[in-house]
Amino acid sequence: MTGGGGGRQRVRTARGRTVASQRWLERQLNDPYVRRARSEGYRSRAAYKLIELDERFGFLKGVGAVIDLGIAPGGWSQVVRRLRPKARIAGIDLLPVDPIDGVAILQLDFMADEAPALLSQALGGAADLVLSDMAANTVGHQQTDHLRTMALVEAAAAFAVEVLEPGGAFVAKVLAGGADNALVAELKRNFTTVKHAKPPASRKESSEWYVVAQGFKGARPPA
Repeated sequence: MTGGGGGRQRVRTARGRTVASQRWLERQLNDPYVRRARSEGYRSRAAYKLIELDERFGFLKGVGAVIDLGIAPGGWSQVVRRLRPKARIAGIDLLPVDPIDGVAILQLDFMADEAPALLSQALGGAADLVLSDMAANTVGHQQTDHLRTMALVEAAAAFAVEVLEPGGAFVAKVLAGGADNALVAELKRNFTTVKHAKPPASRKESSEWYVVAQGFKGARPPA
C-alpha cells in the first residue's frame, strides 16, 4: 500500500488482482465506517446503518425479543446485544456465522418451509422487532435483481406480521425507490407508520434504502 500521514491510502497493483477488486480494496481501506467498525469491534460497517436508523426512529427502545433475517456476518445482532443486552435474539442466514454470545443462529434458507417455525422456536416466542438485511444474489440484470430482492422483503414482511407482538416494528432493506406500492399498502394496513430512509452509513452510490414500519396493529391469535 502507499499513502500515509492521514491521507488517502492507495493499493499497489498486484498480479492477479482485477481493477474492480483493487478499487474495492482501496474503498475499504479509506472508508471511515470500516475503520470505526474495526476499532469498536463490529463485524461490518453495516452495524452503523442500524445504529443510525435507530437514532432516527427509536425502534430498539424497550425491545425484548428480536429476529434478525440475513444475519451474516452479525453486525446488526451485535448492535442489539450492546444496546439491549437483555433482549432475546434469533437470526438466520444461508451463510455460516461465527457465534455471538446470547444470539441463536440458524444456518438455513429463510425461504425454506420450516424456517419460520424454527426461528420462532429459537427465539422462544413472539418478537418485538423483526430486522431484515437480506438481499438476493445479483445476476446483473437490474429488473431481475430488484424482483428477487423484493420477493425476500415481501416474505420478511409477511413473516413479521405473523410473529410480532402488538406495537412491534419491522425494518428491512429495500432497493432504490423503496418498497413497491403493493408492499407499502400492506405495511400501512398492519403498522401505524411506514417510512423510508437512507442512513448516512449507506454509501451514496448504493441503491439500498430501508423501510421502517412501526406500531404493529395486529393482535396475534392465541397459541
